[in-house]
Amino acid sequence: MAHGRVVFDKKFYRIAFTPSYLRHRWTARVRIFMEKYFPLLQDKLVLTKVKVFPESILELAHDRDYISFVKKMSLTGGGFLDYGDTPAYKGVFEDALLAVSGTLTLAEQVYKEELTGFNPQGGFHHARRKSAGGFCVFNDVALSARYLRKKDVRKIAVIDIDAHHGDGTQEILYKDDILKISLHGYGYGFYPGTGWIDELGEGRGLCFNVNVPVPLGSGDDIFAMVLKNLIEPLIESYNPEVVIVQNGADGHVGDPLVGLRFTDNSYAQFGEFLSRLHSDNKKLLILGGGGYLPDETARIWALVLSKIVGVREKILSAREKRTSSSQKTVSLVKDRLVFLKEKLEKCGML
Repeated sequence: MAHGRVVFDKKFYRIAFTPSYLRHRWTARVRIFMEKYFPLLQDKLVLTKVKVFPESILELAHDRDYISFVKKMSLTGGGFLDYGDTPAYKGVFEDALLAVSGTLTLAEQVYKEELTGFNPQGGFHHARRKSAGGFCVFNDVALSARYLRKKDVRKIAVIDIDAHHGDGTQEILYKDDILKISLHGYGYGFYPGTGWIDELGEGRGLCFNVNVPVPLGSGDDIFAMVLKNLIEPLIESYNPEVVIVQNGADGHVGDPLVGLRFTDNSYAQFGEFLSRLHSDNKKLLILGGGGYLPDETARIWALVLSKIVGVREKILSAREKRTSSSQKTVSLVKDRLVFLKEKLEKCGML
């Protein structure tokens, strides 16, 4: 019996909003997942086609002028959509609309019937209201949250474990009472430089924006500490109807763009947490996010999904030795968690 859906279009194999030197790393992840790992999951997760949404849906998260700018750049090709990270090319608008439509297709289906959906070509959390950024054109994380809110889903949570802070998601939803939790690397010169512990939201969104910045070099012990001491109790207290997960795997040890040291063990533990939410009838919308070691990223996606839907395959088992962090790093993260828990308790969120 199927437990959910994987959204897919063959065009996903060629879509990448990265510079050319990263293009193969991005597209290979999707191909490896679909060809090597999806067959292990297809008894529990069935394929679904992308329903392309009208471009007006983008205005849930983006300014009209920015949407028009992307369309113009898509016609001419060349240049960048931001300061130099996200290239423009002919057809970039149509590709970006297709990618976010994959997420919105799942949001619609998760809202109506399914418990879990996964979009391997999703998780574009750096796109801001008026600009692209960090290989992201349109922000499907914020779009799906706003889309579900329009469907009268009152309690929505976003959990973002990508190694880079979801600055676009934070900016767009900063005043929304949609819970946003981000666990990410943080340090001098590390992109995007946002996501500190005092960025807690504004207006109705106050205390709905929760950042857990961890030093580069953090290992599995830090991931476990944050999950157990903040993410799990906060989600239990908030009791969301739908959880949107930006499941970036670039925190994996050895990723060429980062410097965190999470292994399969962290992602397996995260998958087990999501499995408990799934068993409690929480609806899960999982998005691929970052990750620049193609096979490792595809395996991590499959590992997390296998924990959620109960697939037992040796190839998906956590297989790496656990990593530990320095005592200084452990102490720093403990202090940040104390600060956050005090603020959240004061707001009545914990």
